[in-house]
Amino acid sequence: MSAAARPVLAHVSDLLFSSRIGETARRLGYPFRAARTRADLEKGLAEGPGLILLDLTAPQLAMRAPPHTVDAAGRPGPVVGWTTHALWKETRPLHDRCDRVVTREALTAELPELLTRYLAGEG
Repeated sequence: MSAAARPVLAHVSDLLFSSRIGETARRLGYPFRAARTRADLEKGLAEGPGLILLDLTAPQLAMRAPPHTVDAAGRPGPVVGWTTHALWKETRPLHDRCDRVVTREALTAELPELLTRYLAGEG
């Protein structure tokens, strides 16, 4: 299965932001799956995503849980994490568990390019 046929899996707590990511992915032809709980994340990881997007500031899970869950699943795809300028230092211990970390603003601005780069195998 090519990376483009594999879904974008996003662990995201904000429903509106999840919709924005999903809309962008679908517009570019990539399947999308949102994971709001640890169980959703585990199920999505088992499906072999082409790209994993992690909200490193997600309040409903301990911040360390999503990266740990991805590692426990054998990192089935590249990981792009996002944080905020205000929480950059607080989330810093998690940055090395991602292939790339960006601010939420940068993710919004660069999302089409990030999806294309990682799902087309250029990442």
